[in-house]
Amino acid sequence: MGFLTPMYELGEYLEWTRSGEIQLPDFQRGYKWEDERIRQLLVTVLRGHPLGAVMLLKTGNSQVRFKPRPLEGVDLAPGTAAKFLLLDGQQRLTSLTQALSGDGVVATKDSRGKLFNRRYLVHMETALSDQNRVDEAVVSIPGDGVIRTHFNKEVVLDLSDHDKQRQQGYFPLNLLYGDYMSWILELDDRTLGTEFHKQFIKPAATYDIPAIVLDENTDKAAVATVFEKVNIGGLPLNVFELLTAVFAGDAGYYDRTGADFRLNDDWKETQLKWSSYPVLAAVENTDFLQAVTMLTTRKRHLADTSDRPPAISAKREDVLKLTLEDYLEWRGPLREAFVWAATFLADRHIFAPRDIPYPKQLVPLAAIRVVLGKDADLIGVRERLARWYWCGVLGELYGSAIETRFARDIEMVPAWALGATEVVPRTVQDASFTESRFHSLRTRNAAAYKGLAALILGGGARDWMEDKALDKVQYVDLAVDIHHIFPQKWCNDNGIDDEHRESIVNKTTISARTNRTIGGSAPSTYLAVIENRAQIEAEKLDQILGTHLVPADRLREDDFDGYFRQRREALCRLVESAIGKPVQRDIDEGYAEEDSASFEAEELVEDTLSEIQ
Repeated sequence: MGFLTPMYELGEYLEWTRSGEIQLPDFQRGYKWEDERIRQLLVTVLRGHPLGAVMLLKTGNSQVRFKPRPLEGVDLAPGTAAKFLLLDGQQRLTSLTQALSGDGVVATKDSRGKLFNRRYLVHMETALSDQNRVDEAVVSIPGDGVIRTHFNKEVVLDLSDHDKQRQQGYFPLNLLYGDYMSWILELDDRTLGTEFHKQFIKPAATYDIPAIVLDENTDKAAVATVFEKVNIGGLPLNVFELLTAVFAGDAGYYDRTGADFRLNDDWKETQLKWSSYPVLAAVENTDFLQAVTMLTTRKRHLADTSDRPPAISAKREDVLKLTLEDYLEWRGPLREAFVWAATFLADRHIFAPRDIPYPKQLVPLAAIRVVLGKDADLIGVRERLARWYWCGVLGELYGSAIETRFARDIEMVPAWALGATEVVPRTVQDASFTESRFHSLRTRNAAAYKGLAALILGGGARDWMEDKALDKVQYVDLAVDIHHIFPQKWCNDNGIDDEHRESIVNKTTISARTNRTIGGSAPSTYLAVIENRAQIEAEKLDQILGTHLVPADRLREDDFDGYFRQRREALCRLVESAIGKPVQRDIDEGYAEEDSASFEAEELVEDTLSEIQ
């Protein structure tokens, strides 16, 4: 890899970015600098302070052929050729290009992340009064040039055209490298204009920014390393963006096809193939690459006959070692496997991205499906896969250190699922659930919370008002969501604490219509309303409540404590059936008499257990 370190004037950079001689590789992240950061950058230029080097890659490289795109805010004719690709310095050069050329309007955001347009001017007298007041002199104003207050009703300062700017003594910075002379010559105070030109405009003409220019012989591995190590002022590139750099211009692919491989475009094609499966919107491009890496390293592991074969891995460093050949080998099977994973989730009554307990668990699930092939749909195999899945969800095992677990999953789950080994996968071994966990499962932030809601649906839960199965179609049509059984208002009025009121034990998945009917009334009251509106007998409604593991008799008596104990026990049994191991009972509420919750819960859950697989 050869490189040069020339100095270029800022004006030259602006010419090149506007003409398209400098463009971005297509996979670079978008422009994201906020208003104050841009203002401070302009202060740096006006004070003549250095702002750091930029890194450029000469185009025409036979090994690295990135698809160029213009900097944001620059309009180019399609097919405009780039002389350089900007590897580092995107945020700075985009800010300077937008603020110092054209109309000077920058599409940015405020400190709260709200998008808006700004333009930048400098109050000349303030800037000239003291070098240390340049920061104070540079101002950011709305894109229309008018500062307003009182909900935009009162104009504080109008700098919307050149005449008004001159009257108020504000120089528009978009003219710093443009037709500043015409603006200066029309100033009433010629002395002010002359001095400002001398101290700020003229020095800006020779403001230099150093460049590191990588030559045409730079190979793709070196470029990938550059992307990972630099990117001043931005987030480190993720593995997808780095592999986009590595795969672009792959010589073997180009020789075979006569075209360059674009990982970005390929991922868009993958998403298009998945467009009919909403849950797959939760799968990120880096997830897909992890699945490819697992299958690639597994293949190498199985092919190696040495005493120390290479490990199966999903770690970042191993993702970065993928070749385009590796990716293309597993791309097709994985596209199909993730679709299969979507149907697997649907069978578990998980239909929307927000309801997926652990989106990352789809990575090993899809990879395992590739290994198993069609055998994944055999009854016994599918039951074991369901057990592994629920162990991960209810054991809450995919929240951290997941790369190591991924590797163990693909290594251990397929053979166990096929019944070819008695060795139980680590995820199944590690899973545990305690009764007290029900008390702290209160929001969708917890994977187990969403998992329990799905388990109840999978057990045959039906709508209370219409007696419809809450399947994939009705889930959308009925606007289904998780709601309180004993309403919040009733709980507050009756002294039920937050721990019990908000617990998953006091919630279930019902339709919007049912929830509106419940309102804030006591259960004994709203059950009568449901019976009247739905025109059903109490016995029928009790049966429907049972599909949610809700003890109807306790509900009709407004007996929250008895209800809570009985449903908690029913949910314990539901979890036990899903993960195939006992739930640790760790709650002693000190009841003098033996409670019948266990016996009654057994009756409630009996019909449900046969459904959840």
